[in-house]
Amino acid sequence: MFGQFLLAFRESLEAALVAAIILSYLKRTKKNPFSRHVWYGVYLAVGASLIIGVLIWFLYGSLAVSTKALFEGAAAIFAVFVLSSMIYWMATKGRGLKIEMERRVEAIVTRGASLALASFSFIIVFREGLETVLFLTPFLLEDAVGTLLGAFLGIIASLALAYLIFVVGMKINIRKFFYFTSIVLVLLAGGLAGYGVHEIIEYSEEVGVELGWLSEHAYALEISNDSPFHHKGAVGSIFAVMFGYTVKAEWARVIVHFAYLTISLPLVIWAYRKQSDEKIARTGHRPLDESHASNAENTGKVIVAACMQAKEKCEAKELIWQGQMHACSSTSRLVSSEPVTWRLFGVHAIRAQNKRMN
Repeated sequence: MFGQFLLAFRESLEAALVAAIILSYLKRTKKNPFSRHVWYGVYLAVGASLIIGVLIWFLYGSLAVSTKALFEGAAAIFAVFVLSSMIYWMATKGRGLKIEMERRVEAIVTRGASLALASFSFIIVFREGLETVLFLTPFLLEDAVGTLLGAFLGIIASLALAYLIFVVGMKINIRKFFYFTSIVLVLLAGGLAGYGVHEIIEYSEEVGVELGWLSEHAYALEISNDSPFHHKGAVGSIFAVMFGYTVKAEWARVIVHFAYLTISLPLVIWAYRKQSDEKIARTGHRPLDESHASNAENTGKVIVAACMQAKEKCEAKELIWQGQMHACSSTSRLVSSEPVTWRLFGVHAIRAQNKRMN
C-alpha cells in the first residue's frame, strides 16, 4: 500500500502545486474573477481521470484469463516508461515550472479568454490524473483494495501539504522533496519493470512460446507462502511493491530490473545535480537552504523597516552588513507584505554578511 500511497501523493501534489500557482498568480494580480474557471477545469480533470480508471478496470475484467497476464505486463511496462519520463522531466524542467505557468496564465488572462483558462487548468491537472491512473493500474489489478486505500490516503496527504504550503505558509524545500521522492520512485519503477517482464513471461508460457534460459529462475528463496517475508506476506509485500522483491525471479526479470536501476538512478541524480551546478555557475553562489528562509525573511523585514525610517528613496543596489546595517536602499515597490520580497531582501543581506566574514 505504501507504493500506491507514494505514487498518488507525488502526482496529486504536483497537480495541487500547479493549480495553486495559477490561483496565487490570479490573486496577486487582482484577477480573482478568473479563479472559478480554473476550478471548473480542475473538477473536469478529476472526473475524467476517475472515468478512465473505471474504464480500464472494466476492460481488464472483460479479458480472457490467458490475456490478463499480457495486459498486466504491458500496463506495467507502459507505466514504467511514463513514470520515468515524468521523473526526468521534473528533474530537468521543474525549476522553471512556476515562471512558465505564470507566463501562460498571464497571456490567457490578458486576452480575457475564460474558456482557454479552464482548458489550460484542465490539461495540466488531467495530465497528472492520467499519469496517476496509469501508474496505479498494475497495482490495482494485483491488489484492488490496497491500491484504492493507498491512493485515497496519498491524495488526502498531498492536498493537506499543499494547503500548509500555500495557505498556512509552511516552509519546505520543494526541490529537495522532489529529489528524494524521485529516487524512491525510480526504485519503485525498477520493481515494476521486473514485474511487467514476469507477467509477459507467464503469458508466453501459456501460449507456448519458449524463451529459453531467460524464463528460467535465476534464484529461488526457500520461503514458504505463509511466511510474512514471502512477497505476498505482511512484510515482504511492502518490499515487493517498493523494490520489486520476490522469493523467486526469472533471469529476464533480474536483468531488466538491474539494467533499469543502473541507467535510471544515476541519470536522475545527475539531472538534479546539473540543475544545481548551473544555478551556481549563473549566480556565483549556492542556493540558500530553505531551512534558513525564515531567518532571511525576518532579516529582510528589518532592513526594509530601517530604510523606511531613514526615508531612503534611492534605487536598491547594494546591501552592506557588518553586524549592523550601515547602508541600504529601497524603493516603494520593494516595500510589500509578500513573504518572497522579505525573503529575497534578507537573502542578499545574509550573503553580503557571509562574503565579508570570509
